[in-house]
Amino acid sequence: MRIAIVDDIASERETLKRRVISQTARLFFDAAISCYASGADFLVCAEKEHFDLVFLDIYMGEENGVDTAEHLRRFDPDCLLVFTTTSPDHALEGFRVRALHYLVKPYQEADLAALFDEIVTRFSITDRYLEIHTAGGIHRLRFQDILYAEHYQHRIYVYSTDGETYVTRKTFREFTDALTDGRFFLCSRGVLVNMEHAEDFDGTDFILKTGNRIPVSRGLVKAARTAFGDYLFKDFKRTERRA
Repeated sequence: MRIAIVDDIASERETLKRRVISQTARLFFDAAISCYASGADFLVCAEKEHFDLVFLDIYMGEENGVDTAEHLRRFDPDCLLVFTTTSPDHALEGFRVRALHYLVKPYQEADLAALFDEIVTRFSITDRYLEIHTAGGIHRLRFQDILYAEHYQHRIYVYSTDGETYVTRKTFREFTDALTDGRFFLCSRGVLVNMEHAEDFDGTDFILKTGNRIPVSRGLVKAARTAFGDYLFKDFKRTERRA
């Protein structure tokens, strides 16, 4: 995820950057954050490479952030735009440039957390990752690279698309708490599957594209069938939007 922070006050830029880093880490998003002291400097870079999310101050010396946003929308209609401002007086102009949200200074950490909880539902699921602590060190594993995981003798065995098995010591609850974006299904008390890699559900097992069969507890069969159907429908809608 590429994020831009545009504010003419250095202390405001740095404060927001620290808070954004905290939020992206909380939600397991890999983010590259760039800071700009003016709308003009930001636009020069934005014309060369797309930003996914932009925090744009409205009052920047002689510049108006709304004008910067209007210029941005001429060549980038898709990035998420959040205005940071001391006043919501420009709400109408924000609607015109399709701003996602206003952060009114001084905003609280809870305001930013609520905003990122909404942002996370709009972003590509390929940006999310999990840090796994193993005997060999810390590994950053993208959600999309996890096939399935199982809990056995106080360890979590995570099977990935690269053929590797990552072993980490933590409770299964701690592990699954991080995997909450809709593609993961808890098949039993100690087994989790990534439905992104499931080719079918036959009423007893998830059948992965790799050929692995992941059994589902009898009491969870109905929930598994519903969850898989919902996932396939959402995946179809995402593909349709990209097309």
